[in-house]
Amino acid sequence: MITGAHVMLYSTDADADRAFLRDVLELPNVDVGGGWLIFRLPPSEMAVHPSEGSSHELYLMCESIDATVAHIRAKGFECSEPFQASWGRATGVTMPGGSKLGIYESRHARP
Repeated sequence: MITGAHVMLYSTDADADRAFLRDVLELPNVDVGGGWLIFRLPPSEMAVHPSEGSSHELYLMCESIDATVAHIRAKGFECSEPFQASWGRATGVTMPGGSKLGIYESRHARP
């Protein structure tokens, strides 16, 4: 029934954030016209966590948080120090438009 997911990130500097996703995170993409890039994401998963309110978060997953942080820093961007959570090791990176993007190395079983 469901064939995929389309994630939308809202940005105060969409061009710079698109360049970050393309050039720093090296996500494959297609230009659908006028520089509007649609990025291919790797296989995904979704979980529902208990909370006092309703919200959504986006974390990209990686094989090695240390290698990913080193790669992002080598491209001139800062990541927070990786932290340990019950579900894996994670970091955050601020994209050029100012929004935060989570990245984590999974420690749980994958579907």
